Amino acid sequence: MASQKLTMTQALVKYLMAQKRKLEETGEVVPLFGGVWAIFGHGNVAGLGEALYPVRKEFPTFRGHNEQSMGHAAIAFAKANRRQRMMACTSSIGPGAMNMVAASATAFANRLPALFLPGDIFATRSPDPVLQQIEHFGDPNISVNDCFKPVSRYYDRINLPEQLLSSLPQAVNTLCDPVNCGPVTLALPQDSQTFAFDYPDSFFEEKVWILRRQIPDNLELQRAAELIKKAKRPFIIAGGGVHYSFATDELNSFAKTFKIPVSETQAGKGALPWDHPFQAGSIGVTGSTSANELAREADLVISIGTRMQDFTTGSWSLFQNPEKNLLSINVGSFDASKHRAVPLIGDVKLTLNSLSEELKGYEPSSDWVDKGSKVIKNWNEIVSSRTDRDDSQKGPVSDPQVIGAVNRAAGDRDILVGAAGGMPGELHKNWRATHDKAYHMEYAFSCMGYEIAGGLGVKMADPTREVFVMVGDGSYLMLNSEIASSVLLGRKIILVITDNHGYGCINRLQNACGGEPFNNLFKDCEKESDEIPPLNFEMHARSLGALSEKVETIKELEEALERAKKADQTYAIVIETDPEKTTPEGGNWWEVPIAEVSSRKEVQDSYKRYLEGKKGQKL
Repeated sequence: MASQKLTMTQALVKYLMAQKRKLEETGEVVPLFGGVWAIFGHGNVAGLGEALYPVRKEFPTFRGHNEQSMGHAAIAFAKANRRQRMMACTSSIGPGAMNMVAASATAFANRLPALFLPGDIFATRSPDPVLQQIEHFGDPNISVNDCFKPVSRYYDRINLPEQLLSSLPQAVNTLCDPVNCGPVTLALPQDSQTFAFDYPDSFFEEKVWILRRQIPDNLELQRAAELIKKAKRPFIIAGGGVHYSFATDELNSFAKTFKIPVSETQAGKGALPWDHPFQAGSIGVTGSTSANELAREADLVISIGTRMQDFTTGSWSLFQNPEKNLLSINVGSFDASKHRAVPLIGDVKLTLNSLSEELKGYEPSSDWVDKGSKVIKNWNEIVSSRTDRDDSQKGPVSDPQVIGAVNRAAGDRDILVGAAGGMPGELHKNWRATHDKAYHMEYAFSCMGYEIAGGLGVKMADPTREVFVMVGDGSYLMLNSEIASSVLLGRKIILVITDNHGYGCINRLQNACGGEPFNNLFKDCEKESDEIPPLNFEMHARSLGALSEKVETIKELEEALERAKKADQTYAIVIETDPEKTTPEGGNWWEVPIAEVSSRKEVQDSYKRYLEGKKGQKL
């Protein structure tokens, strides 16, 4: 059998380069991996670094500035590619590897593929303890990379080069599996990276991956169809699985044909354009009044491609109809079976097509259809009132007004990127998605610091679109270093930095729970004097290579956005916002436990409201 002698990391890189993907939209065959993000150190530079250098043109290596943020960029690249393509990330051992654990957890919660390749301690143990080794007294096999185990769909430590032959195909299979999709970690001891082995030539044969589509079981399909036919007030919740199945056209047709209102989770937003006649808006804690009112009255809730987390369900207090049934369409049985739902397991696109055949002639009650039209119209008027420009306003603007300006600048083609804090709630309600790629939000893990690196990953996935990143000052201060990477790589992103002088979202939550403003806004923090630190985000972004400016009004913001769109490099726009101004309409109760004992009357009152809210949970 023909073979070739390669180091373990040379074989790893060669295998990854042989993996291809047939794109769902075009049928084009492209590399499965878009490259590797790397911060080199003593734990990976001599092994994996040496393997990557000769193929740097065919398999590009991108220099990161923080291991967590380069992981976020890889995750965003995969999400923007609808999980069809992905990236790898490598770090040295110790702190570098630990920084990537948060990124792996973000990918894990979001069911997104990313390959993490942290360097590790010596497999031979001959020089132990090595630099950055933690030395677990009771188990010499443990290193910091064991922290990846609970946040990886597949994990292995490659101590011998021949172990790649069995482990690497399983790793890539996990990355491409529509059900088990998520991050993979292959810990690479720094000595075994350099060990050689005679690998069979067949190991490196090209493999073309396609989207595996599971047809629904016929008995489950019949049961689901009968359930829908009995429903007079059906209601759909569309999740990220609609996008990953490329089923937005099928959902559009299904909603119109059977006149069923559709709401969207954060991951599902954009499944229908905002002006679709059955687009009811966002669902749940950050939901619209239209979607939440319909959800409360629905006698059948049809969840499609969503894991039904607490922000979607209002901690399971949203669905109040005592005759309500829950039907869950999902490719994974784990999600389809939650909360005693009637499961319909299968690929979303195929399942919606099959259901459409079974439901011919079905319509909900006319009163339900009329109500849906009425509440949707009312909600769209509310969004306009919150996001339209108001030149008469004095003082700091609101987040919804900023969102409106960015939304108008993005038009019908560009992409919005966001993540944690207060912005996702306002965006979920107020962003008007005109196409299925318009809205890119990381909210399953709600990881502050994702925004800027995520925007870079989205831009790398599709350089033809403008990418608008909306980030608060809190997230910006946490992780901003990939501004420099975007400039270095020539991947322009447009940053809109909303400065509300602290963690405005959590300050509002703290107040709502009866707490005194404390340690969130700068004015309420422990500090040397009463003055707030004079933070200059405009100059900071400029110091990292971006063009930047600060504006005060929505009119000035709109003008700056036009300049940013014409610019040829990353552009940052800073605007102060009021931490108290939000969209009051919409939303739903969310279970945040309140202190049962407190000397503060505000907390005591909040605890009483909490107990009342608990009564509405339908578990």
